[in-house]
Amino acid sequence: MTIKLPASVVQFAAGDTTLFDNFVDYWNHYRSENGTKQYPYAKTDKDGKIITFAQKEEALNAMLLREVSKRSGVDATTMSPEAMATHPLISWSVGTIVSQMIDAVLPDTMVEGTSAFAEIRTLGLGETAVFDIQSRDLFPVTKVGRLGQREAEMHKGYEKQVTLNPEGHMITVGVSLFRVLTGQESLASFTSKAIRSIETEMTKDIYTAFYNGFLSLSTDSTTGLRVTGYTQADLTKLAQRVSSFSGGAKPIVLGTKVALANVLPEDANFRYQIDSEFVKLGYLRTIAGVDVLEMPQIADWTNPFATYISDSYLWIIAPGTDKLVKCVIGGGTISNVNGNYDNANLQVNASFTKFWKAGIITSGIGATISL
Repeated sequence: MTIKLPASVVQFAAGDTTLFDNFVDYWNHYRSENGTKQYPYAKTDKDGKIITFAQKEEALNAMLLREVSKRSGVDATTMSPEAMATHPLISWSVGTIVSQMIDAVLPDTMVEGTSAFAEIRTLGLGETAVFDIQSRDLFPVTKVGRLGQREAEMHKGYEKQVTLNPEGHMITVGVSLFRVLTGQESLASFTSKAIRSIETEMTKDIYTAFYNGFLSLSTDSTTGLRVTGYTQADLTKLAQRVSSFSGGAKPIVLGTKVALANVLPEDANFRYQIDSEFVKLGYLRTIAGVDVLEMPQIADWTNPFATYISDSYLWIIAPGTDKLVKCVIGGGTISNVNGNYDNANLQVNASFTKFWKAGIITSGIGATISL
């Protein structure tokens, strides 16, 4: 399995990316066992023996300890657990390494989940993204006399520039460094949870920008891009409009599994077999020549047990043109671990800061159906 790491992680690794390569494999194994999709990961070790997730976790924690020794300049492998847990350079090294492990997998994770409608761009720390928005209009063509007119009315298309500044987001978690360094708590598992937390929040911001961008669309029956109530005729009509004003790009329908279940043929006398696509998936993959794509639902952790993406909308976009949402990630993850004795329970506060921002910045168009 070929693993491609971000340039910042490769630079941090200084020629030895073993830990981060193994963490990407561990993360893919974790996602495959705890999700609905399978990702490529090693199923056997170098000797061809089957390797379990628990074995990978144990090996990864041992690699982490060796990396901590290299980064801190302190041989943690020969120190007592008590000495390790109170050494300030070791706690700093743990936070820094975890930050790089987050950055090793987060960009690819985000691109995969929102690639149909969002462009993810990575910036340097403190940088601002500048997007050039092309005009979607064509030049008017004027009828003129035969060889009797020097020029028609002059027209020119102008580009627009929009900036997007990443905003800071932080996680602060209490960690028992003693238990982590002695293997009683898994640092690899802790890092995976941190990745899921950042990924979920970033995905929510992208979906929020996407959702809000459709609220101001016109409902005019002739030129509007928003209708209420699903019909196959309305879907086809909106798909035509989106395609024609996107240079003929192929439109697709987006929605959650619940929303897509409403996308059915106009004729109510259809039948489907028990092993049909609709029964297996819960929705049709194609209708009236328009492909249908499911948006993976995400949990709204602020409101158990609610979900975040609305089941009441269908969105029609042309992903072959400019992506509707732009999301910029500013620099790598920054870590801060406080003093070993700052807290009465001897835990340390590990804080991770990530900069990102999502917004509607596009020359493309989209349409929506409120179910």
